[in-house]
Amino acid sequence: MKINELPTPFYVVYEDKLRRNLSLIDRVKREAGVNIIMAFKANALWRSFPVIKEYVVDSTASSLNEMRLGNEELGGEVHSYCPAYTPETITEFIDGSTHITFNSISQYERFKSDIMRNNANPERDHRVSPGLRVNPQCSVIETDLYNPALPGSRFGVTADIIGDKLPEGIEGLHFHQLCESSSYDLEKVLNAFEEQFGKYLPDVKWVNMGGGHLMTRKDYDVDHLIGLLKGFRSRYPWLEVILEPGSAFTWQTGDLITSVVDVVENQGIKTAIIDASFACHMPDCLEMPYQPAIEESVELDPSLPTYRLGGNSCLSGDYVGDWSFAEPLKIGDRLTLKDMNHYTTVKTTMFNGIKHPDIVMCDAGGECRYLRRFTYEDYKNRMS
Repeated sequence: MKINELPTPFYVVYEDKLRRNLSLIDRVKREAGVNIIMAFKANALWRSFPVIKEYVVDSTASSLNEMRLGNEELGGEVHSYCPAYTPETITEFIDGSTHITFNSISQYERFKSDIMRNNANPERDHRVSPGLRVNPQCSVIETDLYNPALPGSRFGVTADIIGDKLPEGIEGLHFHQLCESSSYDLEKVLNAFEEQFGKYLPDVKWVNMGGGHLMTRKDYDVDHLIGLLKGFRSRYPWLEVILEPGSAFTWQTGDLITSVVDVVENQGIKTAIIDASFACHMPDCLEMPYQPAIEESVELDPSLPTYRLGGNSCLSGDYVGDWSFAEPLKIGDRLTLKDMNHYTTVKTTMFNGIKHPDIVMCDAGGECRYLRRFTYEDYKNRMS
């Protein structure tokens, strides 16, 4: 099937664009001598994993479901981090993880014996490397919703709380301060990290620099990133260095294809209602907020036909705008909302029971196949 033959709405993933990103990630891994692992919080389209496995098999998980997905569909190491483990979940995390990062010293002390017991048991098929998330208190993110370095952050331990020495048994340090950030942002954070936590590095085996490294963005300075990582490794050659970017894997690798189903006007504002929903299918547009690019639109010009886009839900705020078009929109027109793969597909809801967009993958030749089609049963089975 060709893309214009498929009924809307649907998400589309372009295999050639996905491979382009994966090739760049593989280059950074090789040239910088680091491990870059996949974050399911940004992309969990496991039917696309056969392509990803050609480049990356290790993953990071923040829940038991993500941990299980990593083991079942990628098969490499699973690095788990959760703000708080419980007695009911820690055994499963130990069973399915190669690395477990704790968000606080109290969490580590509470479950340290479980880790040590596992690692001392000769009948266990793997050991777990415990780590501690730290907070360098270096803020480089403008949007507070995504900023883990805000005063009073619940994420990570500051150096003054740790004191002179790490808790016994900690093998790694983890920091996550970035969000779709540049290598120069990482440089600022890394300077703060080394200044505050450098005294602990002789006592650990690995450092996880978290996510937010948007190395596949067009203007990202990849060479600077590689040099930065190589410099860090030269200062601490005994450390394994790990990065776990989310968006970088699937940045600009997919779109959401929708159709105009009505055009309404009130108080001089025209709204084109589409067969998808910002609230349900593009929540980041309302959370961040940001306005996605539309392939069929032109530069905003009030003298041209200009519209808001309204989602097909009953939420009053389910709209984003404005966009201009060369010609007036009419019912049946297709609109391509760009870059709707990373984070978008994992954050969708079935609010209002609105039809969930199908998921499609297209190869370099333009042939498309369904990865998943959603039905009434998907909606019903999520309810009690």
